[in-house]
Amino acid sequence: MAALGFQQTMAPLATLKTQAISLDPANLPEYALRTTLRMLAAMVAALIFTLIYGTLAAKSRRAQKILIPILDILQSVPVLGYISFTVAFFLALFPGRVIGAECAAIFAIFTSQAWNMTFSFYQSLSTVPRDLDEVSRSFHLSAWQRFWKLEVPFSMPGLVWNMMMSMSGGWFFVVASEAITVGNHTITLPGVGAYLAQAINQRDLTAVGWVILTMAAVILAYDQLLFRPLVAWADKFRLETTSSGLAPESWLLDLIHRTRLISCLLVPVGWVLAKIARLPIRFTFRKPAFALTPKFFTQFAPLSLSTRAVDMIWGGAILFITGYLVYRVSNYICADVGWSDLLLVLSLGFATFLRVLILIALASIVWVPIGVLIGLRPALAEKVQSLTQFLAAFPANLLFPVFVVTIARFQLNPDIWLSPLIILGTQWYILFNVVAGASAYPNDFKEVATNFRIRGWQWWRQVMLPGIFPYYVTGAIAAAGGAWNASIVAEVVSWGDTKFVAHGLGAYIAEATTAGHYPRIILGIAVMVLFVTLFSRLLWRPLYAYAENKFRLN
Repeated sequence: MAALGFQQTMAPLATLKTQAISLDPANLPEYALRTTLRMLAAMVAALIFTLIYGTLAAKSRRAQKILIPILDILQSVPVLGYISFTVAFFLALFPGRVIGAECAAIFAIFTSQAWNMTFSFYQSLSTVPRDLDEVSRSFHLSAWQRFWKLEVPFSMPGLVWNMMMSMSGGWFFVVASEAITVGNHTITLPGVGAYLAQAINQRDLTAVGWVILTMAAVILAYDQLLFRPLVAWADKFRLETTSSGLAPESWLLDLIHRTRLISCLLVPVGWVLAKIARLPIRFTFRKPAFALTPKFFTQFAPLSLSTRAVDMIWGGAILFITGYLVYRVSNYICADVGWSDLLLVLSLGFATFLRVLILIALASIVWVPIGVLIGLRPALAEKVQSLTQFLAAFPANLLFPVFVVTIARFQLNPDIWLSPLIILGTQWYILFNVVAGASAYPNDFKEVATNFRIRGWQWWRQVMLPGIFPYYVTGAIAAAGGAWNASIVAEVVSWGDTKFVAHGLGAYIAEATTAGHYPRIILGIAVMVLFVTLFSRLLWRPLYAYAENKFRLN
């Protein structure tokens, strides 16, 4: 099978034009396998990116100043924006080969997975309890050893739930990644996304039904074989001194533990990984916190002055590079776009901003209590885990027929009634992160609250909300970024020849991408980045800092 897959991947690109997507359900198992492999490849790449990028952002004060804003920008750039430029890059990297289109599809799925995982890992590293950090330093653990022995285990419960959400969120943009249309170039890769796009174009409701069944089967399979064992395994990394008695379970993990042959095969792997984690590799990250004492002013004042000078140079360099990039992009855009276009795009961006803001607030009111209810009950979490993954993976494209027919039948306003499609796939970021926060909440604190008979609103205000607040902020940031992304899909819907367009920035970018008008694509993406970055700087970053300083478990 591996040899066949390699052969097809290295085949000439022209073979994709001869292999038309068939709506025969017998082809769906092969399409599902291809799509799942692309998503798993993107997940591996996203995990590697998360560990490297999140660590640099959390450990280096100077790197944080540039990496976190870049991460805000990256998550706000729509998937279609990446596709518009990366397709040409990968096709040029592997000229005339299918592997170029495959890499472009994997990269598009990667962009829908990586940012959420990176924010989660960064949040975990920023809130590692100080007493545990001091203990690791007292044992003279190197930075490498502390990373694998303390920081990664502490972040594991939240990271696993965010990996689960990212995997499901990848389905939302599978259609865009497998049925790529940029200007006059159309590339269709065999997969569930291309099958769904073909079914929508032909108004084949039966084929859409087969897609839903296939997605349900695939999600159930990787939930049982991958994520449920990971959730059960990561439970041992919860920060608590007493056991709750209710732990997640996995039949596959129990099978691995009870089967002697599998255990013997995994022992060498575990030994190698343990040896790698114990390597005395040392890194130097400058993130000092000096106390303002007389001793500080006599010993560290010159160092503080030099550090401030370096910070000023670093900040000046960042501003210079940013200004230069803005200047070059502005020159490119102004060649074809005037001030009237800019004002139009800004007004469309404000309309999408209002939709995103209102929908995030409504989703928070609904899913925070439900997430806490699920997270505090492992048995309930096991029952609803597969269902929530399926709902999170449910592509908005499948609801296009319902919305198009309803809007046409009752002559509704698309600006209002297409809005729910924006939050359809991104609301689950809030739910999954709140579940992760409630699951990782120390059992000691819950027992103390029970002993002091803290109930009702006081329990929410003084016990649970502070405990899940860092996780909620992570989920809300990812949900807001995902909502901007989803606006490109949700503000332009079609079913056959019937099409409805809502006034918004997402519709502007989608139509510019279809037309292959690159200056307008860049203008739309730039305005979207501007809105998301300002929103993050003015709201989410202060909340992140507040959560890091106020609600750290010490």
